[in-house]
Amino acid sequence: MNPIARLLKALPPGTAMVAGGTAVLGAASYIHLAVAGHSLSEADKAGVSVLWTLVMSVGIGLFFPIEQELTRIVAARVVRGEGSAPVLRKAGLLTGGVLGAVLGVLAVFARPIADRLFHGDLQMVAVLGGAFAGMALCYLTRGILAGVGRFTAYGSQLAVDGGLRIVLAFACAAAGLHSALAFSLILVVAPFVALLVTLAPTLRAARPGGVFPTRELARGLGPLTASTLLAQVVVNAAVMSTQLLEPTRIALISALLSALVLARVPLFVFGSLQASLLSGLSTVVAAGDHQGFARMLRKACVVVLGLGAVGGVPAVVLGPWLIEVLFRATPGQLGHVDFVWFSIGTTCYMLAMVLGQAQMVLHKHRAQLACWAFGTAMLLGITLVPGDIALRVGLAYAVGSLATAGAMLLTLRGAVPRRAAVPAPEGQLTEV
Repeated sequence: MNPIARLLKALPPGTAMVAGGTAVLGAASYIHLAVAGHSLSEADKAGVSVLWTLVMSVGIGLFFPIEQELTRIVAARVVRGEGSAPVLRKAGLLTGGVLGAVLGVLAVFARPIADRLFHGDLQMVAVLGGAFAGMALCYLTRGILAGVGRFTAYGSQLAVDGGLRIVLAFACAAAGLHSALAFSLILVVAPFVALLVTLAPTLRAARPGGVFPTRELARGLGPLTASTLLAQVVVNAAVMSTQLLEPTRIALISALLSALVLARVPLFVFGSLQASLLSGLSTVVAAGDHQGFARMLRKACVVVLGLGAVGGVPAVVLGPWLIEVLFRATPGQLGHVDFVWFSIGTTCYMLAMVLGQAQMVLHKHRAQLACWAFGTAMLLGITLVPGDIALRVGLAYAVGSLATAGAMLLTLRGAVPRRAAVPAPEGQLTEV
């Protein structure tokens, strides 16, 4: 058994269950964009690239924190023998409120958004709203499933979502469709079908329980949402920065998205670890096992560094050629050095995500936000200096991610040993 396999085996139960679904969903991102790249014009490819980036940045930034907080809270309640139905009800209302606000903003500013990002196409703004809705509901249900350890259903939702994206992308190509709208609608249809498939297991997992105070969910959600939005800025800024600073570089915008998707292969694999890791960390904290917490965190960091190396080397060596072959990127837009920065950025970004989860279960939400703000400031500073835009956005991704991970490591240094293994309310560790 190789070292990474041994480390993965040592991680929380459920990692393997989620891995299959994550692999399908990750592959779907490549296939969806690759098929679209071979079916659409440069202008339409740029539109799909921007839409995909918004869904995977703003959407994740707004709704993934709900899954994370649900996972943490529900896992702690399971340790105490409490059901999660009250949590689901409160989280559902909160999710609906956030989604309603987002859709309202899209409706009010539809015309400027369409003009600035989608060449005046209002239909793409509507698709963006639909994709946000599907994402919001999926993250809500995944939070419950991960918290109670129903990782088979969790992985199934990911697999159905990804599988449909693949099937629908090929169906569009086979039907001879050359429409950005058709390929974009895939991001709406697939998550809603996946949600329906796994709705019954989610409702069964939400057992009746005691009263759940809304403030327990809301108090950490604000800083966590801000942190996640900043994290998505860091990981997706290259495409949006180029779109805003040099909008005429259509070929480069498409190439950047293709390159980042390729360089972020380890990030899709990391997704299979993330949900089970948060559940596992929350469980050991609720049980007062601070040594188990530290051990699990160290192993997760080693796994992330291994994933970064395994995925980064091929990306650097083959990346410029692969984006031309797989995504029909215009030749000469990006080189090997660009992929070095993208790969370093991805590795440091995954490390920051692991350390951020440790901050979250230790209730260091504000420290997490400060670290992402620091990394984002570093990214913006590098992006805005004069020079070649491709070099600037790649270097900014690497430095911003590294700065964030380094700051998080400083906030966690010595935090666990100073905490005694004494269970406290709501899954906290009490300092003595």
